[in-house]
Amino acid sequence: MFIESFKVESPNVKYTDNEIHSVYNYETTELVHENKNGTYQWVVTPKTVKYEFKTDIHGNACGMGRKQWLDPDCGISWATKDKVQQANYFGSLTQASTIRVGSYNGEEIYAPFKSLVPMVNPEDVVFGGWDISDMNLADAMARAKVFDIDLQKQLRPYMESMVPLPGIYEPDFIAANQGDEFEEKNKVDKVVVLWTANTERYSNVVVGLTTPWRTCCVLWRRMKEQSDWRRRFQSGQTKMKSVLVDFLVGAGIKPTSIVSYNHLGNNDGMNLSAPQTFRSKEISKSNVVDDMVSSNGILYQPGEHPDHVVVIKVMHKFTNLGLFLCLQLMGFLWLLCCSMYRMWEIAREPWTSTHRRYSWEVRTQLCCTTCEDSLLAAPIILDLVLLAELSTRIQLKAEGDSKFHSFHPVAAILSYLSKAPLVPPGTPVVNALSKQRAMLENILRACVGLSPENNMIRNTSEEKVERALVLAT
Repeated sequence: MFIESFKVESPNVKYTDNEIHSVYNYETTELVHENKNGTYQWVVTPKTVKYEFKTDIHGNACGMGRKQWLDPDCGISWATKDKVQQANYFGSLTQASTIRVGSYNGEEIYAPFKSLVPMVNPEDVVFGGWDISDMNLADAMARAKVFDIDLQKQLRPYMESMVPLPGIYEPDFIAANQGDEFEEKNKVDKVVVLWTANTERYSNVVVGLTTPWRTCCVLWRRMKEQSDWRRRFQSGQTKMKSVLVDFLVGAGIKPTSIVSYNHLGNNDGMNLSAPQTFRSKEISKSNVVDDMVSSNGILYQPGEHPDHVVVIKVMHKFTNLGLFLCLQLMGFLWLLCCSMYRMWEIAREPWTSTHRRYSWEVRTQLCCTTCEDSLLAAPIILDLVLLAELSTRIQLKAEGDSKFHSFHPVAAILSYLSKAPLVPPGTPVVNALSKQRAMLENILRACVGLSPENNMIRNTSEEKVERALVLAT
């Protein structure tokens, strides 16, 4: 069953006109490696830490657009080759996914993710920004060749007046009053700045040559720690890797090789054709399974890791021969100006047994996807803005702390939306998608005094039958 909204009634949560105040017991474990009777052993001790959360319930109008083309109820629809498509928020974690809130008469009850705590309404988001191109967004939309022509015609009146402010890569060259002007002009309460440019180039740090640059990098990171930030959207292929490798390792199956082959037909592909820029992308893509591999010391020895290769090619047009080869090798290949064709495979080692005879068998899983990255990234951009804004309204303190504090500026809770998440020093990096989502959901559940989902399926009709059977005997 699906419900639109709910309110928690519990001694652990209190709603006021301005905030939600909750008390939450964080259940965790503490490990000690100690010597008992001459033998070292690991001792695991359950541990409970009491937290208090305060969440400002007034989600502000947010500058980041126009209500007419963000609102799914705006009446915009367009013809595709399959059907007439209506505007929606599909692809957005905050707007199109659900969370389990309990059960009613034996039936599972789900509610929108956004119903956990008050979030900014996407219709109140105003988009703006800086760019080195001064092309208005309507012309940029036509140049990108992503949207269907019918949709472009309907969006043009809303977008042709939207022109980015002149931008430059060095923030010191952006006048501070430009941000104030945007805020004042659009009457927004808060501004969220999101970097959406192409992959940055990779730079080696060489002692004596780039030492000043290394110092600048340290200062740059410290400056960025004044606000939420991530690295690269997690939209398609990388997300599939983190899901499947997490599943395989969790099932006791050993991935031994991961090969990604990307055909890019957009400007990102041209940018990544430069070796220095590709190196940066290669590093971020290659590290996305590290935590899953290190979690299973049965499958992998210390220092062992699957072979992981990333290949990226830019291809705007195909000759007949080129298309023929692609058809023979990979199946049908279709590229648009902003399209991406991805083929990747995972080789794994399952243990098989037949009639007491044991053998090793290497199996390969092949996955091919065709996508337009900008369309995949659009709901991620929206989610990042909404969740970054929300994180600024949440304060917490542990038992014994004298006062409330905000989350660390490098917000680990946004990891779900990034392929190479940055975390505060001393915090483990989590790439497994299910853990990333659980982290975000559980923190928001804590804000309203709800415990994490344990998926034990107790207190159900099944348990009632079990009890009845016990009583009957």
